[in-house]
Amino acid sequence: MDDAEHLNEQQLLRRDKLSALRDLGVDPYPPRLPRARTHTNAEAIRAYSEGRLAADEPVTLVGRLLTVRVMGKAAFAHIEDGSGRVQIYLKRDVLGAAVYDELFKKLIDLGDFITVTGVMFTTRTGEVSCEVRELGLLSKMLTPMPDKWHGVRDVETRLRQRYVDLLANPQVRDVFRTRAAIIRAIRDYLDGNGFLEVETPVLQPIYGGAAARPFTTHHNQLDQELFLRISFELYLKRLLVGGYERVYEIGRDFRNEGISFKHNPEFTQLEFYEAYTDYHGMMRRVEEMVAAISRAVKGGLNITYQGRDIDLTPPWPRITMRDAILGATGVDYALYPDASSLAAAIRAAGLRYEPLASRGKLIDGLFGDYVEATLVQPTFIIDYPLDISPLAKKKVDDPTTVERFEYFIAGMELGNAFTELNDPIDQRARFVELRAALAGQDENAHPLDEDFLNALNYGLPPTGGFGTGIDRLTMLFTDQPSIREVILFPHLRTIED
Repeated sequence: MDDAEHLNEQQLLRRDKLSALRDLGVDPYPPRLPRARTHTNAEAIRAYSEGRLAADEPVTLVGRLLTVRVMGKAAFAHIEDGSGRVQIYLKRDVLGAAVYDELFKKLIDLGDFITVTGVMFTTRTGEVSCEVRELGLLSKMLTPMPDKWHGVRDVETRLRQRYVDLLANPQVRDVFRTRAAIIRAIRDYLDGNGFLEVETPVLQPIYGGAAARPFTTHHNQLDQELFLRISFELYLKRLLVGGYERVYEIGRDFRNEGISFKHNPEFTQLEFYEAYTDYHGMMRRVEEMVAAISRAVKGGLNITYQGRDIDLTPPWPRITMRDAILGATGVDYALYPDASSLAAAIRAAGLRYEPLASRGKLIDGLFGDYVEATLVQPTFIIDYPLDISPLAKKKVDDPTTVERFEYFIAGMELGNAFTELNDPIDQRARFVELRAALAGQDENAHPLDEDFLNALNYGLPPTGGFGTGIDRLTMLFTDQPSIREVILFPHLRTIED
């Protein structure tokens, strides 16, 4: 319990009421309901409205007390459970003086959880309500509710005390209901198309599948350094080697990198892999899946994100990365085979760039600086340079380019896909070459995973693979500008004492 000196007047008053309840023999935190709940609030309203509840049929409802309007010997109030609010009507001559005057009016506060048993009726204003015959306290709230008119608006408070945010701002609860619906729609789509949901290790002896810095930990019993996974990719492809044809996983990835409105160190990822297809097949899958999500959570294919109207109707445009950058900057990176010549071309065009970056980083920078934000309508950017795609298959007619795409909506990159590299000799050579090229320059150089290379020796069929961030999808479908708004408990900097 908090020291009294740190409590405000309202908190002290509620502590006094807590003591008074106990003095009256009322347990302010009973272990269970005195009567089992018969309906959620929404169910009771619906059942009565549809004539499925008789006028004298008792119901038991529960919820947090949100409003009270006392009119002498009677009162109207609202309670809220997970399904919504219901109005309750309390009368002194029904409940008795002890319950109405001493318990309800004096010792129960806004924010307390209560239970009521009574009968449903319709008020003169047409509101379906519950006339209370019995009243009980379920949990005493010791910190007052946030101001009902202003709620909780300070972003730092909202994110650090998400429970207060959810309590004060019902629209925030809706964001996370939508998030759950998005994940359900993804599973429905993939399960309905023959994919098997699987789980792969979170703690990995070798991290891989993406260019990212991992979180490192230590297994005491084994005296072994382990890494929180940065991707599911290499394990999921092992499963295709083992005989599955379509697999997916939804779970957490961890990348020890920066935080921004689009990045959180811990995030939820979907990856799926399908044998006997390629990145063209993955594009069709993505269009279909995103459309299915939109129908499930928005009721159609037209949405609005941050004031911009977006049409998700397939098919979506396919634009090569080369053409996208050329159109936006006038620089054709294919004409410059190394970092120095490309940097010179970028400098000559008066564009921003990182002077010591590799060729791949320069290309990626051009795209991020001059193209990405312009891709408001859903668009596939396809055919990436080999420099930044060590796990993708080369195009047959252009060995400097790989069969890879990323998809963009509302100026955000939402997912990444390859025609997967299944030549074990080529894969090993690329790993070795990449590590040598990035030695001393990039701490995200891909580790050499000998077991994965060994798996490829057993044969990986032609495969398409895809990954997308659930958090960014949720941003899109809930019209949220920051990833922190769609993660229940985002990582925040520790407050110093």
